[in-house]
Amino acid sequence: MKHPEFPLSDELIYLNHAAVAPWPKRTSAAVIGFAEQNTRYGSHFYLDWMHKEAELRTQLQTLLNAPSSDDIALVKNTSEALSLVAYGLTWQAGDNIVSSNEEFPSNRLPWESLTNQGVEFRQADLYSADTPEDALFALVDEHTRLLTISSIQFASGLRMNLARIGEFCRRRGILFCIDAIQSLGAVQFDVQAYHADFVMADGHKWMFGPEGLGVFYSTPAARDQLKLTQYGWHMMKDTHNYENKPWEVHPTARRFECGSPNMLGIHGLSASLSLLLETGMDAVEAQVLEKSDYLKAAIAYNSALVLLSERHSRLKSGIVVFKHRTIANDLIYQHLQKNSVVCALRGGGIRFSPHFYNTLDEIDRALALVALL
Repeated sequence: MKHPEFPLSDELIYLNHAAVAPWPKRTSAAVIGFAEQNTRYGSHFYLDWMHKEAELRTQLQTLLNAPSSDDIALVKNTSEALSLVAYGLTWQAGDNIVSSNEEFPSNRLPWESLTNQGVEFRQADLYSADTPEDALFALVDEHTRLLTISSIQFASGLRMNLARIGEFCRRRGILFCIDAIQSLGAVQFDVQAYHADFVMADGHKWMFGPEGLGVFYSTPAARDQLKLTQYGWHMMKDTHNYENKPWEVHPTARRFECGSPNMLGIHGLSASLSLLLETGMDAVEAQVLEKSDYLKAAIAYNSALVLLSERHSRLKSGIVVFKHRTIANDLIYQHLQKNSVVCALRGGGIRFSPHFYNTLDEIDRALALVALL
């Protein structure tokens, strides 16, 4: 039975939340309502829009278990937030950054670009040690300034033990940066338990939000280490005093928001997060992992398929990757797309990423299409 918030076309099976998610009904209604209000009244209700902006910060604070909404900045995307860290820190020649060789380009390119400042970017093979975390730790030395990792790897679904990494970094005075785009909205997340200094994510994947709006979390001590690289009216302490001379930088994470906020995106993402928070992230995670486990068991049972994701990992995610023993990945992908199964080619196979509202029947139908080849 379809979830009432997701009236997707009957022929469509949507298993691509690790890429771009469909909007819930309430998100569409919020965006339409905002557009209609703007069309009829312009900015007459701007104070209401500011209240919605504040509400979104509080929702994100809850989702991250951040100490304060003051720790939340609204940014355009994950890449912008990662660049704010990469170019906000003052580097010394000989510093190094530790990461993995599985990162999405967003969590690789900003760090690689620092090599012209004499900063080394070290990429661990996460399968080269007893645990993925041990592989990261093996690359750390006295010159390691920051460790940056995706909470869940986009191409494999490998989920990191963030609490262990965070404790390791805390004991050694290393900054800990998490690309959480494959976690937020899918599994429970706790910046305090992870001792995270920086966390960032777009809203358009598991959080069901529009593209063009994301979250950037930082602790007060960590953000004070970042020099500002963007400037504008919105990052002033007295934001709406336009004659503010001289001016001061905003004391909160809003210092990273240099210009006008994406009010349309704010209305949309806030509506999407209201669904997740009403459902409860414990319940969302349980249902996401139920679908993931079901998929893995069905793939492992089918002798024609090879499960590429770890089936019995101690930490599970909503991403499942598989391939066929004899049929090329691109042929399977084209067949699935032609039959309205929305998925992705990733990690050397076909990536399915169901969300909490997907049904087991949808998963069975998608796998049955693979079996027909």
